[in-house]
Amino acid sequence: MTDLTEDEKKQDELYREEGRLLFAGEATFMKGAVAIDGLPPIETVEIAFAGRSNVGKSSLVNALTGRKTLAKVSNTPGRTQELNFFRIGTRLTMVDMPGYGFAEAPEAKVRAWTRLVLDYLRGRTNLGRVYVLIDSRHGVKNTDTPVLDLLDKTAVSYQVVLTKWDQVKKGDRETRLDEVRAALARRPAAYPEIIVTSSKEGEGLADLKAAIVRLIAERA
Repeated sequence: MTDLTEDEKKQDELYREEGRLLFAGEATFMKGAVAIDGLPPIETVEIAFAGRSNVGKSSLVNALTGRKTLAKVSNTPGRTQELNFFRIGTRLTMVDMPGYGFAEAPEAKVRAWTRLVLDYLRGRTNLGRVYVLIDSRHGVKNTDTPVLDLLDKTAVSYQVVLTKWDQVKKGDRETRLDEVRAALARRPAAYPEIIVTSSKEGEGLADLKAAIVRLIAERA
């Protein structure tokens, strides 16, 4: 990351404080949608979390909001089978998308999830960014590539968030970051900055909150 000017540092501090306050406030589950006609009304800036099954999407939603059970967490891959909407304060809606890459899911169900996600990405005008969660222990895998291709094709801005960072040895971290940067280098819709997180340890959560608040400000 490049060095920040004094003004940029002050702005970053403001975003971090705004992010802390936003996610410390009210957070509620709105609804789960299994079809495009079941989506809630467009009212706020929306962000979505995408990722392979068991990458830690629900855990991250809970960690961001400081609530243990806002999003359902399961050790069973593929449990999230709908678009789950959460209202954060009055300025933000978060969406937990169905996990992908779970080979044992019925083919018909996978097709339905894929169609729902594609329709959502193409038609949700208030969608500010998709945060693509990547398990930092493994990096970008073949199962991630079709989703990144889809986001590039639909011109939906996305940013990679590495999860479970606490489980990567310190000596391997820079190599893993370099690998992910290389995988994203020529992708037109990818936001260049990678955020590393640990839902368990809390690492990187302030960075992610600040990035989300910055996005809200940019779309105001």
